[in-house]
Amino acid sequence: MSVRSWPPEQTSGLPLPGDDDTHLPHMIGASEWLTALSQAAAILSCENNAINIVEANEPFLKAFREHRERTAATAQASAEWRARVTGFAKSDRDSESFEIRRDGKLGPEYFLCTLGRLRATGARAEQFLFTAIDRTSERTMEKNLRRELLSDGLTALPNRTGFGEEIDDRLANGSWPDNAQFGIIAIDLSRFSRVNESLGPMAGDELLITVAKRLKSCLRQGDVLARIGGNDFAIFARLNNGLSDSLQIVQRIREALSSPIRLSDLQIRVDCAIGCALSTHLEDDPDDVVRKAQAAVKIAKRTGKVEIYRNGVLKEAQRRFSIESRLRDALAHGGLTLAYQPLIHLQTGEITGFEALARWDDPELGHVSPVEFVPVAEESGLITPLGRWAAYEAAQALSRWDAKFGQALPVGVNVNLSPIQMARDDVASMFEEALRYSGIGGHRLTAELTESAIIADPDKARKLLFALKDLQMPIAMDDFGTGFSNLASLHSLPIDILKIDRSFVSNMLEDHDKAVIVRTILSLAESLNLRVTAEGIETQELADMLQKMGCWQGQGYYFARPMSEADAFDYWRVRWNFETI
Repeated sequence: MSVRSWPPEQTSGLPLPGDDDTHLPHMIGASEWLTALSQAAAILSCENNAINIVEANEPFLKAFREHRERTAATAQASAEWRARVTGFAKSDRDSESFEIRRDGKLGPEYFLCTLGRLRATGARAEQFLFTAIDRTSERTMEKNLRRELLSDGLTALPNRTGFGEEIDDRLANGSWPDNAQFGIIAIDLSRFSRVNESLGPMAGDELLITVAKRLKSCLRQGDVLARIGGNDFAIFARLNNGLSDSLQIVQRIREALSSPIRLSDLQIRVDCAIGCALSTHLEDDPDDVVRKAQAAVKIAKRTGKVEIYRNGVLKEAQRRFSIESRLRDALAHGGLTLAYQPLIHLQTGEITGFEALARWDDPELGHVSPVEFVPVAEESGLITPLGRWAAYEAAQALSRWDAKFGQALPVGVNVNLSPIQMARDDVASMFEEALRYSGIGGHRLTAELTESAIIADPDKARKLLFALKDLQMPIAMDDFGTGFSNLASLHSLPIDILKIDRSFVSNMLEDHDKAVIVRTILSLAESLNLRVTAEGIETQELADMLQKMGCWQGQGYYFARPMSEADAFDYWRVRWNFETI
């Protein structure tokens, strides 16, 4: 390839990159301004599709000079370089920028190149100013930053974003038969927060790293494991045999996590909830399948079984999310109310008190049953502010009733306690504040708790119950008969009232076995000097039978449905006037 020099009297004899550079001279006559540039720069000319170097500085020669031993990659980069220059020469553009990549001794090199047109004059033909800025460090930094953004720093696994990109890559570039599908297996580590709380975050990190290693051992070629949350993992799996392949992977996961993990001097057994979702075809949105798997794993946390996504579960999850969001707003802006269901003395017919029940009518969701929003509150942590609101509101309702009546009413209110609230909140202080602000005595607020709340943490429950007794508060065990209580626990705890679950009461007239259970509970309570409340009384026959069996108190639709604060006061006043006439 020929070389022209500029100015004409200077000749450099420089070969075009890609040509034989054996005879490259040691000195070139570059103009002062070209030499002063720190980036690679050269003046080029193009004649008959042949590119000549007119002037070039040392950075250009160092960066773009090629040697005989070309690789396929360097040859491709050279071809791209030449094509760019010749294409620009044939165009009418004044400038152009492009980036080239080539393999260097230390890895990929990147250059941002710029071409500028030097129009022909009478003294010289048209020429082109070529500059190239080395962007290798910048691109390497970008690559490293991207890797950090797409991966989990602790386990080195893909994070949620990286997981999505890995899936897209597998689906786009893999060889998939017509009947192939993919699945997502979501894994949620149970009780992980307890490890962090009891052993510290370093132990928690060590546990996650070990779990990640064990989960990796469950993968097949082409599967992808990611950490998509604090204690949440997910696996993308190619499925040639549909659900059967997913269940085989699940079995390997269980086997991998079956042996305890040693942390310091402790051995931790890892339990997990597993949910699976399968694509119907390869065109399914991977993010949608991931969401379905996460919806399934939430159900698995409640059931303790491996759950496979079914139609409608995602809608249920979305509704639960909407409920959580709206409930948070309702608690902040007074969107909930308490309804009061009377508690009736079965021997005298007197109203002994009311049970406070949360009710919620949302502007967007409409009426939301406690069966829906209470589990959501427990799962999201909103049960603590919900429970506090109920305790304060119930105490204030009693105070307002007393003000209406002119003296303290001979009734109290029962307030339900969630096991989760008992575990996370300072319940005794909560009730103490509620009593102090309302100005009522502790004997007028009854704390209702379930058997499961006691079983979850017996020592903490015992301390709480005795703290409530110090406030003079009665304690009722709700839903008795459905849990695992025994005589020893009942005898050792300061419990005043047993509430028989409605599942035993409502059909006891037709079901002999249930009648026997109710009679046994009443006998047990009598031996322990406990009073009994029967729930779910819906007929006079039930009320009469329970009264004859010696049951102290009852509640149910036969007497009254839950009612507003004002209606509850009027209901009591009417019955009180009737009873005192």
